[in-house]
Amino acid sequence: MMHTLIGWHIELEFDEVDNKTRAAAMVRLQDGTELRAHGYTSRHPSDMSQPRVGEEIAAARALQDLAKQLFEKAHGEIDEASGHRSYPLM
Repeated sequence: MMHTLIGWHIELEFDEVDNKTRAAAMVRLQDGTELRAHGYTSRHPSDMSQPRVGEEIAAARALQDLAKQLFEKAHGEIDEASGHRSYPLM
């Protein structure tokens, strides 16, 4: 039995302006595909400033979008390999 170890690195960058936080996520897959996603959040003016919380929420939203794209990519590859339309993975 052969064992193969594969890893992906997901890059996250944040941009914070006033009460708004934007996260950009990118993953480069083994086949050379790069998937990019974004997540946003804004703090209500009456809430105290907690930049880390804004980053966590924006990152979670970006990663949800990235997960959706990975499901769609895998679904397309399954359909292509099988030659017929399969059930959605999500």
